[in-house]
Amino acid sequence: MLALLLSACVGGPSAPTRRIATAPRAPVRSAPSLDTRQCMASLATAQVRYDALPDRDFGGGCTAFNSVKLLDIGTPVTNLGSMTCPLAAKFAAWARYAVQPAARLVLGAEIVRIDTFGTYNCRAIAGGAKLSEHAHANAVDVAAFVLADGRRITVKGDWSGSGRGAKFLRVVHDSACKRFMTVLSPGYNAAHHDHFHFDMGGVRNFCA
Repeated sequence: MLALLLSACVGGPSAPTRRIATAPRAPVRSAPSLDTRQCMASLATAQVRYDALPDRDFGGGCTAFNSVKLLDIGTPVTNLGSMTCPLAAKFAAWARYAVQPAARLVLGAEIVRIDTFGTYNCRAIAGGAKLSEHAHANAVDVAAFVLADGRRITVKGDWSGSGRGAKFLRVVHDSACKRFMTVLSPGYNAAHHDHFHFDMGGVRNFCA
């Protein structure tokens, strides 16, 4: 339970998200760790374009260490900021090997854009003092998928339906559960009624 509380975007449907006021700080110039260098090499091998970012300490416990900014994963994605390299690698693989095949199979069309609510955000879990994984650039919130034929499949509008959109969302959700440490959907609580939350925090997998 502690790992879940540390990783979730918010603590519950009724409590507001508490953002932490922080003062800008200069980048922390440090060499990437061996794990990060290996992760970046795997992104390059997968032909994922990215910018390596300097480590940042934003104060208040909010950081962006060993992070990258994804530039091209094969499918355009909105609102992506700093992401830890492991999160970025999992997200790029999920988009390529889960989202696109599921769209072709279930919806009969290509995905031309994935819409997200973003990645890094210096904020605490609602209703408490513990930081969200977003405060460490270690989480991403996915809201919608735009198809080549103009359709837009949204977590908010299609998750609870019975059509192909709902089936597609459940397929990509289940695939995400095999890749990310924490996956939260509208089935978890009302705070996630309009997005999937993916993060690489915690010590064991949690899927809801």
